[in-house]
Amino acid sequence: MSFVSETRQVEEANALSPPDRLSDARGVPDTDHLPQLYGDSAFWSMTATQLFGAFNDNLFKQLMLLLAVPVGAAAVSADDQQWLATVVFSLPFVLFSGYAGFLADRFSKRTIIVLAKVAEIAVMALGVLAFACYGSTGYAGLLVVLFLMGSQSAFFGPSKYGILPEMLRRSDLPRANGLILMTTFLAIIFGTAAAGFLGQWLIDENSPLVDSAGRLWRGSAICIGIAVVGTYTALGIRRVRPALPDLRFRMAALAIPPETRSVLWSNPSLLAAIAASCTFWLVSGVAIQSVNSLGLVQLELGKQLTSLLTATIGLGIAAGAVAAGRMCRGRADPRVVRIGVWGIVAFLLLLSVSLPGGRHLLGFWGSLPVLTLVGMSAGLFAIPVQVFIQASPPAGQKGRMIAVMNQANFIAITLSGVIYLAFDRWAVAMDWPRSTLFAMIAVLFLPVALMYRLPADVPDAERPGV
Repeated sequence: MSFVSETRQVEEANALSPPDRLSDARGVPDTDHLPQLYGDSAFWSMTATQLFGAFNDNLFKQLMLLLAVPVGAAAVSADDQQWLATVVFSLPFVLFSGYAGFLADRFSKRTIIVLAKVAEIAVMALGVLAFACYGSTGYAGLLVVLFLMGSQSAFFGPSKYGILPEMLRRSDLPRANGLILMTTFLAIIFGTAAAGFLGQWLIDENSPLVDSAGRLWRGSAICIGIAVVGTYTALGIRRVRPALPDLRFRMAALAIPPETRSVLWSNPSLLAAIAASCTFWLVSGVAIQSVNSLGLVQLELGKQLTSLLTATIGLGIAAGAVAAGRMCRGRADPRVVRIGVWGIVAFLLLLSVSLPGGRHLLGFWGSLPVLTLVGMSAGLFAIPVQVFIQASPPAGQKGRMIAVMNQANFIAITLSGVIYLAFDRWAVAMDWPRSTLFAMIAVLFLPVALMYRLPADVPDAERPGV
């Protein structure tokens, strides 16, 4: 706590102490007294904390994914391993999200955030060791670190998203989510692009991978410093009280607790929003791997330009997230969702077109703006759905409901690795160009475009917690 000034501690204590500011008659936290969003230093601390965490995740993961795609002579004897990395990173969210949601409601979400950031420092240090020892531990050592990274993120997630309705004015949630998602994907852009430059600089594709991959420890060492900075910014997040300090752990918390299931079954709109969210992340997981495959295999761009293609999606999502925050005007707007969902389908289909002979219709330069539009559409879709999921649960259920969303999302992302493997093998067997993968993804997302409808208003979510 020595990093946080005494004045800040007194201000935060005053913000928490008056009983009439803790909740209204229904047990719902009263946030009307809190600062305006843009002048709230605690919000910017949360935004910075998320930004640094996203940078680290994506720098490390993209370095691994670039090693996972065989090119040149290696492509003859090796398989694309992106699916395995995706499954390993996602598995902790499936295994631990329920317990993470319990912790987020049982303890102060700020405490969980700070502890998760401290754990990130240790995981990133192990990442440097895994790259440095690549000659002896190989890709398996990196997968172990990736699993630990996923575990840290699984415990970070419910508190990260669940704290927003507790520390911000409710009317600020759409803009806050938009800004956080924007900065998150700016971090993805820089993290992914940095991985491409580091891969191009440190990996010699003309020498055995085991010789050059070990040099990537120099690049991953940056992640330790970023994790330290992210831990420092986490200390500036406003203190919040535990939502349910007397909550007891039950084994059911590892899956979906009975009271949470009851909320979902009584609120079909919330259940549908979580289903739409996990389908979105299923498609996103397949799409990112497909962009890597398009750039490295069909367009033959190399690691640096392929990483720029992937980062372009992040640029679009950042822009779409900010636009969605403004267009929603303080609520989850179903019209914004419709624009986003059909934009995703249309632009994925455009990316899928190749000319006779296997030449991609858009090429590198044409793919850049279309990938940006895919990202913008994704941001327009994701923000209203996320705001709806945050606002709908009862006050004492938000952490566990966010955990359920995370669990569902990462079951979907885990499946995305398997689905990408099936799509990739299908395209290879049929001798189709890699751009065909985007048509498959569009078909996968089409049911959401045809059937999902976000309600115009949040249901009676602000009822006492369970």
